[in-house]
Amino acid sequence: MKNTFYVIILSILISACKNEKATESTNVDEVTKEDVTTSIYPKAITKVFDAHGGIDNWNTMQTLSFTIDKPNGKEVTTTHLKTRAELIETPTYAMGYDGENLWINEKDGNEYKGNAKFYKGLMMYFYAMPFIVGDNGIIYEETESLTFEGKTYPGILISYESGIGASPDDQYKIYFDDNTGEMVWLAYTVTFGKNEKSTNFSFIRYNDWLIINGLKLPKSIAWYQVENNEPVKERSVIAFNNVLLSKEAPDNKMFNKPDGAKIIE
Repeated sequence: MKNTFYVIILSILISACKNEKATESTNVDEVTKEDVTTSIYPKAITKVFDAHGGIDNWNTMQTLSFTIDKPNGKEVTTTHLKTRAELIETPTYAMGYDGENLWINEKDGNEYKGNAKFYKGLMMYFYAMPFIVGDNGIIYEETESLTFEGKTYPGILISYESGIGASPDDQYKIYFDDNTGEMVWLAYTVTFGKNEKSTNFSFIRYNDWLIINGLKLPKSIAWYQVENNEPVKERSVIAFNNVLLSKEAPDNKMFNKPDGAKIIE
């Protein structure tokens, strides 16, 4: 109920602001070009977006690609950021999503033993933080701060409206540096295949960055051991290499199911 009331009030304020500016200005072009994209977000998450190059800049990008080194070889992920079509290529299999069908193409007799539905979009989602939580259907709330090694980070709780995504009961918490706005921690729950929310959060630390097209994105991320729903010790690190972020859309043909691939129902 609080969220609904907040959204209604925010919509009224945005509408009033727009009307006021339209009344004061006699330049039609000026009113038409007014940028109100970021005004739909609460102040705290906007501060985080801005610290990473801005949600408006992110929204101009269409292609994201990166490579992860894994024990069985390199895993290359390419995503169409507008349609969320995706291709994951490895030495033993390829996984694709063309916007409708999810498929697996096993190579050289290797059997894919993972959960394709769960893995689809997973690493892209972690990589594209914080911008990925600028999607439609997301609810933002203030949450308790996180204190780690003597420093306190304000928190934003992110949840989803009913029916959004494959796991609408998932929740995320973004913890950020209050001085710079830079994202430092991501806490998240996993509810895939379940019908209820979880209270158990995993933690990833974001403190290794690179700048691409004016956007601050992770060079690596670190998972932490958790005790009492708080991070205590670094557990593992994943590095992202050969990162490509472009305003040009990828060729949709790359996401099509090849002959012999299996559709994942």
